[in-house]
Amino acid sequence: MKIISWNVNGIRAITKKNFLEDIKTLDPDILCLQETKAQPDQVEEAIEKLEGYHQFYNSATKKGYSSTAILSKIKPIKVTNDMGVEEHDDEGRIICAEFESFHLVTVYVPNAGAGLKRIDYRKQWDIDFKNYLVDLEKTKPVIVCGDLNVAHTSIDLKNDKSNYNKTAGYTQIEIDGLQAILDTGLIDSFRLLHPDEVKYSYWSYRFNARKNNSGWRIDYFLVSDQLKDGIKSAEILNEYFGSDHCPVLLEI
Repeated sequence: MKIISWNVNGIRAITKKNFLEDIKTLDPDILCLQETKAQPDQVEEAIEKLEGYHQFYNSATKKGYSSTAILSKIKPIKVTNDMGVEEHDDEGRIICAEFESFHLVTVYVPNAGAGLKRIDYRKQWDIDFKNYLVDLEKTKPVIVCGDLNVAHTSIDLKNDKSNYNKTAGYTQIEIDGLQAILDTGLIDSFRLLHPDEVKYSYWSYRFNARKNNSGWRIDYFLVSDQLKDGIKSAEILNEYFGSDHCPVLLEI
């Protein structure tokens, strides 16, 4: 099974580029999208030429903001949106698709914001999301994919020292939040297979960041320990363009 996760930074914008052709080339069994920035009917219209997928959407109450989608060739047993915590559940950030042998969660984790103004909210989100995943794991193993909006260690961003505890995505609070999730028994699949490789999945649109490869690895596939031996590959596909993020891949 090949699963692709991609923060598209606006589904309507990226489909005006090579996105549809890229997805046909990649041919995933399951495609998980974050930051579609669209309501369900707008996503449907944007990707209507992608055939052969069951499609599921979770859109923010605020139009043009956040939002996620799952497209799957395999029909899930059940699909649910959100984590069931009222303060987190109006931004369209989570979809869970249940399959025969695992739960697949796609997530767009909230950014701590300019000046870290949303860091307290982010800290609570991480706690509640961890608890949500622990509950899911009581019934089946879990695969979590998406934009987690945190670089886990210094190898996961270009300028670690200048960003540490100053920039959203690389504060100790956010690092600890991800570590707590990993401590429940989830494994960072890319780091499992590529322990020392420097590769990024996000680059700012400013300062020629992508051209200079001044980036961050903030897009992940986390996999329950029970599924670890089934991981065939975990890759960052930075040859694909169209967003400020590139797609990431898990074959399992």
